Amino acid sequence: MKQLALGMLLATMLGGCATSPTVTTDHDPAAQFGSYQTYAWLKKPEANSPLIQQRIVSAVDAKLQARGWRQAAESSADVVLVANVATTQKQSIDTFYNGPAWGGWGWGGMGMGSASTTVRTYDVGTLIVDMFDTKTKQAVWRGTASATVPSSVEKANTLVQAGVDKMFATFPPGSAPAK
Repeated sequence: MKQLALGMLLATMLGGCATSPTVTTDHDPAAQFGSYQTYAWLKKPEANSPLIQQRIVSAVDAKLQARGWRQAAESSADVVLVANVATTQKQSIDTFYNGPAWGGWGWGGMGMGSASTTVRTYDVGTLIVDMFDTKTKQAVWRGTASATVPSSVEKANTLVQAGVDKMFATFPPGSAPAK
């Protein structure tokens, strides 16, 4: 019974990880985010699907516009955005042992058992959004969001939105978290 409860807890925890991307942000402490009011896309992300690309751009646009920024022509923008999407393959290896539990706590017992190893290959997707001050040409902000790429479109859309939400939760730097 304990093993069943532990298995259910582990499955719940892993399931929770799959729906919550890992997000990091960084910024230049000297950047004057209060003076930025306009932005332009210098490079939009190249995703496997043009629909995913549109969703990423729309989500970032919505976050910036909710903070009072306006999209402008590149020549007149305060900040330009560069976004990239990268996918890498990872593997997880799980080995399960079964057999008699002879021998207690020490090395004194012997028994026949078997091991079963499973290798699972999966894709991890990462969205990177960089902001550059157009006057100084210096990077002022970076946000990254990474998660296991789900097989369903609905879950992928949810992950994109969750990643952008977390990425811009405390944007601009020094502001109170968005509600």
